[in-house]
Amino acid sequence: MGNRVMITDPEKLTLLYERFRDVCLVEKEVWKEIFMPREVAQGPVRTNLQDLYDVVIDDPAIEDTLEANIPLGAAALGAAIQEYRRHISFFRNS
Repeated sequence: MGNRVMITDPEKLTLLYERFRDVCLVEKEVWKEIFMPREVAQGPVRTNLQDLYDVVIDDPAIEDTLEANIPLGAAALGAAIQEYRRHISFFRNS
């Protein structure tokens, strides 16, 4: 078993917030885990290799707010995610 690593890099977080939004819109509910293509520093990139990220929302009321914004579309959900991003954390299992 690996350790959980909290993601703090601003560029990576931007991608994770976008991916989180897209997954929630497709699945029509707030998801607690998302997949992202694995980052490779060099060599060819295999697109079938993905990293799993746990999504942690530290306040049930914020989770409910995000859930309520899903039917309103990408712009509304994206705005809600940006508003509450300090309550949404991503952890990668390493």
